[in-house]
Amino acid sequence: MRSAIRTVCVALAMLAGAVFANAARADSGTISFKVFKGGWIIGGSAGSGTLTFHGRRYPVSIGGVSYGLTFGGSETFFHGTVSHIRSPYDVSGVYGAAGAGGAIGRGAGAIVLTNQKGAVLSLTGRQRGLIVSADLSGLAVTVK
Repeated sequence: MRSAIRTVCVALAMLAGAVFANAARADSGTISFKVFKGGWIIGGSAGSGTLTFHGRRYPVSIGGVSYGLTFGGSETFFHGTVSHIRSPYDVSGVYGAAGAGGAIGRGAGAIVLTNQKGAVLSLTGRQRGLIVSADLSGLAVTVK
């Protein structure tokens, strides 16, 4: 019985060590991109930008679809950090969001998104245009 308990404790300690070691190896970078969004009920967005990771710059493309109350068009410039990545390609993936908002002329905002690989985008943005939205959105980021 003691042997089984000791084996379980050793296995749990090894598992915890592996989890903390992986978290310790996770890194971060910065990302900047511009997105154009427009629509009427069904919306679309597209854009491009740059990911900086370990001093190297990687081009990124942005695309997405939204469904809900969407009316108008806008251009948003995002800048922020990406964390919990081990390679620049961990940023690629689909980020989901639900939200509501609007802008006439210029506006500002912040958002935090996570993809299926665990990458976390913490972004602030400046928006201009005329748009009103209350929708479910998906944003696909591709590192080239």
